[in-house]
Amino acid sequence: MDGPRHTTLRTRLGDLTVSADGEALTGLYFPGHWHPPSAERLGAAIEADADPLLVRAREQLEEYLAGQRQEFDLPRRTGGDDFSERVWALLQEIPYGETTTYGALAAQLGTRGLAQRVGQCVGRNPLSIVVPCHRVVGADGSLTGYAGGLERKRALLELEEPDERSAERLF
Repeated sequence: MDGPRHTTLRTRLGDLTVSADGEALTGLYFPGHWHPPSAERLGAAIEADADPLLVRAREQLEEYLAGQRQEFDLPRRTGGDDFSERVWALLQEIPYGETTTYGALAAQLGTRGLAQRVGQCVGRNPLSIVVPCHRVVGADGSLTGYAGGLERKRALLELEEPDERSAERLF
């Protein structure tokens, strides 16, 4: 299908709005998302079963949430500025079951002084879960902001956490 479109998927974490444009996934948003997409970016509401890309997205999200998938292989387009795209590319390099900090990401971009700017980009990630912004925590390992809510962030991190590490977690 061409053009922007979206559907709502029911998951164990609540409803997720999934949007696509052409052959690329463009958004995955929780209710109450801090930075929701514009109506233009969302496009027409359709049934997920009517669109092969949205069917694949639903299947991969279900597998991930069931602990059966660690990576997504969906075409995606985030549409951010150069700095945001660099941050979002770094998010995709964080291995499943691991976390990093805003400061560590900033250091990878050149200076820890960019940590606040990195945090703003992480918070504006349009592809929650698929681009794993939930894997970024505070410098002390604590849970910090998540556009989908801290309870969802905690649930995603617990899903990815190896059993032997669960006793060591700070959050």
